[in-house]
Amino acid sequence: MSDLDEELLRKKLDELRLEHRDLDDVIHRFHMTGGMEQMQMQRLKKRKLKLKELIIKIENQLIPDILA
Repeated sequence: MSDLDEELLRKKLDELRLEHRDLDDVIHRFHMTGGMEQMQMQRLKKRKLKLKELIIKIENQLIPDILA
Protein backbone atom coordinates (compact mmCIF):
# COMPACT_ATOMS: atom_id res chain seq x y z
CA MET A 1 0.00 0.00 0.00
CA SER A 2 1.40 3.38 -0.96
CA ASP A 3 1.80 6.22 1.52
CA LEU A 4 -0.91 8.17 -0.30
CA ASP A 5 -3.35 5.27 -0.07
CA GLU A 6 -2.61 4.87 3.62
CA GLU A 7 -3.08 8.59 4.22
CA LEU A 8 -6.44 8.55 2.42
CA LEU A 9 -7.58 5.53 4.41
CA ARG A 10 -6.57 7.18 7.69
CA LYS A 11 -8.47 10.34 6.76
CA LYS A 12 -11.56 8.30 5.86
CA LEU A 13 -11.19 6.38 9.11
CA ASP A 14 -11.16 9.63 11.10
CA GLU A 15 -14.29 10.83 9.29
CA LEU A 16 -16.12 7.56 9.93
CA ARG A 17 -15.14 7.57 13.61
CA LEU A 18 -16.42 11.12 13.99
CA GLU A 19 -19.72 10.29 12.31
CA HIS A 20 -20.05 7.15 14.47
CA ARG A 21 -19.43 9.19 17.63
CA ASP A 22 -21.94 11.85 16.53
CA LEU A 23 -24.58 9.20 15.85
CA ASP A 24 -23.91 7.66 19.25
CA ASP A 25 -24.50 11.05 20.89
CA VAL A 26 -27.73 11.63 18.94
CA ILE A 27 -29.06 8.17 19.76
CA HIS A 28 -28.21 8.60 23.44
CA ARG A 29 -29.85 12.05 23.66
CA PHE A 30 -33.05 10.96 21.96
CA HIS A 31 -33.17 7.78 24.01
CA MET A 32 -32.97 9.84 27.22
CA THR A 33 -35.64 12.32 26.12
CA GLY A 34 -37.87 9.93 24.18
CA GLY A 35 -37.93 12.45 21.35
CA MET A 36 -37.71 10.04 18.44
CA GLU A 37 -39.95 7.47 16.81
CA GLN A 38 -38.86 3.86 17.02
CA MET A 39 -38.33 3.58 13.25
CA GLN A 40 -36.06 6.64 13.21
CA MET A 41 -34.09 5.19 16.12
CA GLN A 42 -33.70 1.87 14.27
CA ARG A 43 -32.42 3.66 11.17
CA LEU A 44 -29.83 5.55 13.19
CA LYS A 45 -28.70 2.39 14.94
CA LYS A 46 -28.44 0.56 11.62
CA ARG A 47 -26.35 3.40 10.16
CA LYS A 48 -24.15 3.36 13.26
CA LEU A 49 -23.59 -0.39 12.85
CA LYS A 50 -22.68 0.02 9.17
CA LEU A 51 -20.20 2.73 10.13
CA LYS A 52 -18.64 0.43 12.73
CA GLU A 53 -18.27 -2.31 10.11
CA LEU A 54 -16.57 0.13 7.73
CA ILE A 55 -14.27 1.33 10.52
CA ILE A 56 -13.21 -2.24 11.29
CA LYS A 57 -12.67 -2.98 7.60
CA ILE A 58 -10.39 0.05 7.16
CA GLU A 59 -8.54 -0.66 10.41
CA ASN A 60 -7.86 -4.18 9.16
CA GLN A 61 -6.45 -2.77 5.93
CA LEU A 62 -4.15 -0.43 7.85
CA ILE A 63 -2.96 -2.93 10.44
CA PRO A 64 -0.99 -5.79 8.93
CA ASP A 65 -2.26 -9.24 9.88
CA ILE A 66 0.25 -10.77 12.27
CA LEU A 67 -0.73 -14.31 11.33
CA ALA A 68 -0.32 -13.73 7.59
